[in-house]
Amino acid sequence: MMKRIALLFLLLTILSGITLPSFAQLNEQAAKDLIARIIPKQANHFEVAYIPEEGGKDVFEIESHNGKIILKGNNGVSVASALNYYLRNYCHCLITWNGINLKLPDPLPLVEKKIHNTSPYQNRYYLNYVTFNYTMTWWDWDRWQKEIDWMALNGINMPLAITGETAIWQRVYKKMGFTNKELDAFFPGPAYLAWFWMSNLDAWDGPLPQHWIDTHEALQKKILSRERSLGMKPVLPSFAGHVPPDFTKKFPDAKVNQVIWNGHFPAVNILSPEDSLFTNIGKWFLEEQTEAYGTDHYYSADIFNEMVPPSDDSLYLNDISQKVYQSMHIVDTAAVWVMQAWLFYSNAKFWHPTQIQALLNAVPNNKMLILDLWSERKPFWDKTEAYYGKPWIWNMLHNFGGRIYLGGCMPCVTQEPANLLNNPKAGKLVGLGLTMEGAEQNPANYQLMLDNIWRAKPINIDHWIENYIHQRYGSLNNNALKAWQLLASSVYANNPNPKGFKGPVSVVTARPSFSKVDKSKDARDIFYYDPTDLLKAWKLLLNASSDLRSNDGFQFDLVDVGREVLADYAVLLEHQISNAYEDKDIATFQNLSHQYLSLIDDMDKLVGTRKDFLLSKWINDARNLGITQQEKNLYEFNARHLITSWGREGDKSLPDYARKQWNGLLKDFYKPRWKMFFSYADSCLKNQVPLDMDVFNQRIIPWETQWIHSHTTYQEASTDDPVKISMKMYSKYNQRIEKAFEE
Repeated sequence: MMKRIALLFLLLTILSGITLPSFAQLNEQAAKDLIARIIPKQANHFEVAYIPEEGGKDVFEIESHNGKIILKGNNGVSVASALNYYLRNYCHCLITWNGINLKLPDPLPLVEKKIHNTSPYQNRYYLNYVTFNYTMTWWDWDRWQKEIDWMALNGINMPLAITGETAIWQRVYKKMGFTNKELDAFFPGPAYLAWFWMSNLDAWDGPLPQHWIDTHEALQKKILSRERSLGMKPVLPSFAGHVPPDFTKKFPDAKVNQVIWNGHFPAVNILSPEDSLFTNIGKWFLEEQTEAYGTDHYYSADIFNEMVPPSDDSLYLNDISQKVYQSMHIVDTAAVWVMQAWLFYSNAKFWHPTQIQALLNAVPNNKMLILDLWSERKPFWDKTEAYYGKPWIWNMLHNFGGRIYLGGCMPCVTQEPANLLNNPKAGKLVGLGLTMEGAEQNPANYQLMLDNIWRAKPINIDHWIENYIHQRYGSLNNNALKAWQLLASSVYANNPNPKGFKGPVSVVTARPSFSKVDKSKDARDIFYYDPTDLLKAWKLLLNASSDLRSNDGFQFDLVDVGREVLADYAVLLEHQISNAYEDKDIATFQNLSHQYLSLIDDMDKLVGTRKDFLLSKWINDARNLGITQQEKNLYEFNARHLITSWGREGDKSLPDYARKQWNGLLKDFYKPRWKMFFSYADSCLKNQVPLDMDVFNQRIIPWETQWIHSHTTYQEASTDDPVKISMKMYSKYNQRIEKAFEE
């Protein structure tokens, strides 16, 4: 009946002379809406037009006509990229996670000569499973809109999209006879869903409220609709074998393997692809998902993520891979399996060429796309003959756990992607991507990476820094330029073999203990860069503050560089405290310990001047998603647990993994732990007894647990002037730091 109505509507439309909107026209409207969201006051100065792709690649053009700026592209992402090019290169504006400069000139500059640009990369991938928790757990639609716009501006066309997947799992397993109670023992709390989707754990910090499942299904539909309207092709998950704990009670003949993630977590049930139920569940899953969310034919499935397969037999691995693909293909003959290659790196002792080829060769080359997840530091494509003929994507991973630190490998990012385009050994390199575990940090490093998307040649870092400073700050301040030149040649040069300090995170956020120090080493040898370069960069940014102090991005950079200077000084100070303890110098130990705790207070005060570093936002965003007191408390518990101890009391499962240098967390969590440690060590010195770390850790576990379950409120908004507080901290510490690194 519905088909007849649709055909009748089409016929009436044709007879009446009404033109149905084409796919290109729909994307034009989406692009116009994006322009209106980003620059509403100037949106009427822009026009949008469609041009076809070139050789299967995205393209954009920019020109002026009759006083208007014409943005042309083959889809919404291309048009958005054209807008971004215009804003950056003609208006010296820039939008990043941590700082927005949209002070457009009036009148808007015209484009005298047409700009034409084609991306050499067909696929521009975005997101890691765990980004959805370390950064995005508590995002609402307003925040997601901003992210999707940012993605489009920067040329992303292939985002991972897993926000509302629990609703699909729930429907599939309920149809198989599982009850809500049984699924409560399966679904984790909201902050741990990524590891549930990757088949790593069950029910962690749950149960997951039905309200969460329902609202995030609705949110997923909004996300997918917006992404697709701009021409993106979201990657949706597929079934990889994860089944509820009571699965064998309902299906006693099922072939289920129990696997343990990370060597510490409770075992989870993975249905073997050899079992006929695997294909059936995979089919039901994709049917439910397609009905709810549609499809763009890209499906993510990661089997054996950080887990050892039951067998290394090549026939077994080939069969498993084939069955996973078949479970997609049976529903969608156009299905392409998008697979993270992380398993090959994380468990390299298992995955030898024979095993890798067995897994990959079971799937046709044009039906699998490999994500080389950590290309900038630990590439795997060059160890697998470019994945033995499979198309693959070069990704920058960079950040683990959303950790706060200053650093990155700018030389890797400026050279390697473009160089590989002309390297026959790179095989079927078809794209670039960002696969960071946590976003909203190191904006320069990510912008540099994204700037490869619309170019086929290496980036000149000197020219790029000049342009970046001008765009980010709205003017090319000489002091700011010198500061960034120092940063690029130090923390962002990223020596792959640090001399001592394993960074790039500060000891302040580590579980308290004494480091082992080689007293013969120069203090600078602790780091892979000269930390005094950061002190100089901080001073140069302070010198630029008279001109740039009101700029959003400048304020963030000033605070972030200062935070890193103090965080690095904490590393050196902790080494000095360790020396004093080993020398049994009680007076020096007490003096330096006091300085260390005072330093943490100052770090907390400094980062409290920027909204980007507030623990309160993370907690408040979590609580705001709950509709009952019970839900609010559960979400806050999840929020606190994920960024601190992560696992259960006293176990070794990822403690202090996220390591956020946030206002509130520094002063209320990290400082008290160090204070307890120093007090215990001081007592050991005075009583001349050995320091026992097992004894200390047992002492602080109850305190950590109490903190995770607490509801203390924190500073709700950034306070004080970031420039004023930065100047105060620089004045207090610069001579101390210079002296410490000279000794």
